[in-house]
Amino acid sequence: MSKNIIAIDGPAASGKGTLARSLAELLGFAHMDTGALYRATALEVHDAGLSAQDENDARDGAQILAKKIAHATRPSDVLDNPALRTDQIGQQASKIAAYPRVREVLNKIQTDFAENPGGGFKGAVLDGRDIGTVITPNAPLKLYITASREVRAKRRLKELQSRGISATYEAVLKDMRERDTRDAERKTAPMKPADDAIVIDSSDLDASQMLEKAVSLAKERLTL
Repeated sequence: MSKNIIAIDGPAASGKGTLARSLAELLGFAHMDTGALYRATALEVHDAGLSAQDENDARDGAQILAKKIAHATRPSDVLDNPALRTDQIGQQASKIAAYPRVREVLNKIQTDFAENPGGGFKGAVLDGRDIGTVITPNAPLKLYITASREVRAKRRLKELQSRGISATYEAVLKDMRERDTRDAERKTAPMKPADDAIVIDSSDLDASQMLEKAVSLAKERLTL
């Protein structure tokens, strides 16, 4: 596995995605939003007329996605689909993420990407919920980004409103509480910091402060 791998985990709206994209761009690394894999699987399940409540159907959706990614120039060609960002797809993605058969298919996509991020890239940044614990346990830099649930709910509400989606703070907070519980309590690859992860609370930090901290750590631990 490449020596230059950064694993970034954390709950929804913690800021991990923004940090991962900015860090990858600054360092010349490839980036994968692994949560998009589960969203894309949920979309494939929907488009194929399958059921997200059935593990075998969800696995079939993951296999369809895997074939599309294998034939794409890079995973982002498939995962940058705006249709993945709807709240409905996000809800379905959180549910199918608990299926071991789905995770088996998608884990291989992630480990392949970490090992071979593609020509021209110096390394890989992956963000998700089990990158440091399951996907790249030997990554030299593991970050776990968190924030209070109230702060995260406000961030998600602002994001939804910016996209013209009507929502209330109370509904977003409730949804976030349920999603956190599913992610943390699932039997397969529950969301938690790796034992050697550096935990960063983003509640009172802006994007530039987060990036500054992460770049400093990358310079210490990676071959840049």
